[in-house]
Amino acid sequence: MVISKNPSIVSLPQINPGVVTVVEYLIHKFPHVDAQVWQQRIADGKVHFRDGTLITVQTPFKPQQQVYYYREVESEPCIPFNEQILYQDQHLLVAYKPHFLAVTPGGVFVNECLQNRLRSSTGIESLQALHRLDRVTAGLVMFSLNPETRHRYHQLFETRQINKTYQAIASIREDENIVGKQWQVKNRIVRSEPRFRMCVVDGEANSHSQIRCIQQTHHRALFELNPITGKTHQLRVHMQSLGWPILHDKYYPQLQPKSEDNFDAPLQLLAKELKFIDPISQQPRCFRYENNLALI
Repeated sequence: MVISKNPSIVSLPQINPGVVTVVEYLIHKFPHVDAQVWQQRIADGKVHFRDGTLITVQTPFKPQQQVYYYREVESEPCIPFNEQILYQDQHLLVAYKPHFLAVTPGGVFVNECLQNRLRSSTGIESLQALHRLDRVTAGLVMFSLNPETRHRYHQLFETRQINKTYQAIASIREDENIVGKQWQVKNRIVRSEPRFRMCVVDGEANSHSQIRCIQQTHHRALFELNPITGKTHQLRVHMQSLGWPILHDKYYPQLQPKSEDNFDAPLQLLAKELKFIDPISQQPRCFRYENNLALI
């Protein structure tokens, strides 16, 4: 059994969803976790409030309290690729995340994630991710080092004041000549079945990406992508909608059977650049990962 070294935190909502105790709320919020798992965690003293007070099965639900718990899995895969710190000051750290490494704990990953690796290598326990990338996507991730200024950088993402540039590779037909062409993709993306997949439906657009082809061979093309909005899987869905699903995508256009990671065939999507006006210094910032996806 592998247990997380760092707690996960749940804030009890202002509006009670119809429960009496904290454990009832946890069971309600996480339907994929068996009720007996929560009861055992509580019996083992692994669920508590911020001040360390242990939560019991009788502890009443009270709005806006923070509940701390420690995730467990039977075994945890090891991701055999290294992260790289590209920039660090007293407020920010920018790192390159390799393919297959989660940004924060999730699923079968409780300790093996970029945030925990960086906390260990820097010794900064307050280090916290400001945004997310899909586990299978590589590229730049920003972290806050200073809790007092963290909200200023969070606001940049919430108000879409960060310009993001990605690269992607897709297969093309030999008769396609698309270098220099560009597309404005606007459509309505909603959750599909299973719920971790997204799909395009009729209705008012809620997603927008700018996409252009910057290089091609006779059977593959390298694209530059600029998401204007930030819907889940937006770039993957938009590339599919253009007829060029991203190479090695297990979700689009068709959901592939669940299988172990194939480290020899990573999703060909890279978060390459982040540009914004720093809310502390008011100076322009540009962080860029210099290596391109290999078009071979």
